[in-house]
Amino acid sequence: MNKPIIGISGSVIIDDGGMFPGYRRSYVNEDYVDSVVQNGGIPYIIPFNEDEEVVKEQLLNVQGLILSGGHDVDPHNYGEELEQKIGDVWPERDVFDMRLLKLAEENNIPVLGICRGMQIINVAHGGNLYQDLSYRKEKTLKHSQNQTPTLVTHTVKADPNSKIANILGKDEFLTNSFHHQLVKEVAPDFTVAAKCVDGVVEAIENKDASVIGVQWHPEMLHRVVPFQNNLFKHIINNAKKN
Repeated sequence: MNKPIIGISGSVIIDDGGMFPGYRRSYVNEDYVDSVVQNGGIPYIIPFNEDEEVVKEQLLNVQGLILSGGHDVDPHNYGEELEQKIGDVWPERDVFDMRLLKLAEENNIPVLGICRGMQIINVAHGGNLYQDLSYRKEKTLKHSQNQTPTLVTHTVKADPNSKIANILGKDEFLTNSFHHQLVKEVAPDFTVAAKCVDGVVEAIENKDASVIGVQWHPEMLHRVVPFQNNLFKHIINNAKKN
């Protein structure tokens, strides 16, 4: 069976009730897993851990990497202190995800960053973030819809010459939105591939699109918005080359 293994960076959820309150569980949302399965890959959840050698061995088992969503990125990663409206940060996971990204790039493993994953890519390569959308001077739309995950709520316009526009087959479309941190300065070796109509960066890519990031959640949309599957097909097809 010629299907590549796609690693998905894992998070931790802490039980707040039941038999084991306070118990920590490794997990990713099932939509990530299903998005890989439905597009011809084999999903492999990479559990969070702080052992650098273990992380290296984990990456030996995958041909593609998805950096999943989650906590706010710690501003210390880009030389800032925490401002009042930042959400929960988890510095250890920042280290984990950045290790995964670095190792993937060193081993020519294609990467798709989703929401926080895109922000991690940008920060790891020297970019920075708005810690909250309210700190942006320009008028900013609502980017955390707090509604059904499959509901699309704002318009995104892709650069017609970008790899992402080519991958999606569209340069204007509606997406869902679940974030309050935003890309501010884009990393030097990346370009803006798409923006929301309010100017907020919605996608970035490197020169050959071996590493791409999107601010929306295509894994939540893949069942109802067919072209969103193209992002997963892109990473899976590139992973086959490994």
